[in-house]
Amino acid sequence: MVRLYIYGLAAVTVFAPQFFPNVSSLTGTLAAFATFAVGFLARPIGGVVFGHLGDRIGRKATLVTTLVTMGVATTLIGVLPTYATIGALAPILLVVLRLVQGFAVGGEWGGAVLISVEHAPESKRGFYGSFPQLGVPIGLIASNAMFLVLAASMSTEAFGSWGWRIPFLLSALLVGVGLYVRLRIEESSEFVAVKKSGSMALPLASVLRHHFPQVLCGIAMFTGITGIGYMAATYSIQYGTSSLGLPRAALIGIVLVVAVIEVPIILWFSAASDRWGHGRTILFGALATAVVAAAFLPLLASGSLLLIAVAVAGARWASAPMWGPSGALAAECYPVAIRYSGASVGYQLGSIVGGALAPIIVTLLLASPLGIVGASGYLVIITLLTGVGALAASRLIARAPAAERAGV
Repeated sequence: MVRLYIYGLAAVTVFAPQFFPNVSSLTGTLAAFATFAVGFLARPIGGVVFGHLGDRIGRKATLVTTLVTMGVATTLIGVLPTYATIGALAPILLVVLRLVQGFAVGGEWGGAVLISVEHAPESKRGFYGSFPQLGVPIGLIASNAMFLVLAASMSTEAFGSWGWRIPFLLSALLVGVGLYVRLRIEESSEFVAVKKSGSMALPLASVLRHHFPQVLCGIAMFTGITGIGYMAATYSIQYGTSSLGLPRAALIGIVLVVAVIEVPIILWFSAASDRWGHGRTILFGALATAVVAAAFLPLLASGSLLLIAVAVAGARWASAPMWGPSGALAAECYPVAIRYSGASVGYQLGSIVGGALAPIIVTLLLASPLGIVGASGYLVIITLLTGVGALAASRLIARAPAAERAGV
């Protein structure tokens, strides 16, 4: 997640002038958001490929493969020539590397969540399943801290010219740390038992044939979670700097502080979800976030750093009850033999509808006659969609045969 948010910050701060210099400000912004969004398009493909491998050969080997793939693509972005050097080939290569990033993360999330959930006691799956979800606020903390230090230690010109490359190059260090951790992880007893009984030849086919309603629930659930999440984490910085002329360092600092406080909030609600029910906790978060979503853009447009901080904090903290338990709920929708494929496909498709498209749709709506009212209504709708998806998923789990609920 650190590497994803490094890209997200770069997309909203420097990619427009560096890779799309010969277009208008609005077109350049949309183009930068598009390079961010295009990675989401590769996520479902990664979810299918790595989900198949994860269900067939194991979670551990698949996680190692996704880590290396993601690390190489991110590091290469750090040495990528800009438009001024190689012309139109620069944005083309940027899109290719972004696609590779999306392909890798398409399989990474599902494996990380399943390793946590399948190693957890039955009564603590919501809490254990939140650990991979903490990669989002921790990624925000690390990426924003790096960009904040760089912005404070060099001129705007230097940062735009070469300073932005440093976080991408430093991310290579994370590959070594990640490999050390993932190579020490053991497969869960649940997966080992299923593996001994014989792996399913085509897990995705079984998901689509027998669990398609669960896939739809996953798409709905993660649409709002990722949509409002990326709006608060990256769009707020882009809008504040380009449309309001606010200092970038102040906006990055706001997101950084909000993310630090977000970590314990996610952990608390995730632990509570094991008592309240994962679906009910997510529904509560969706309703709370919908209220915040209605006010998010008006607060952002106020131009006041204090009100922008309220908007970002409200969006991130209100969505914590959704984000933390969502991994456990997504995993519980499927039997172990097809769990990697099912959870991954639902999450990644939801990420396209929410995380990839939300900044683009909001930008277009704000520039249309619908304006801020239409854009705010859109954010409320996708957030409520998360609650509907979680509630429906919970009911499907409750109606499933006892053996399936036990993970067989």
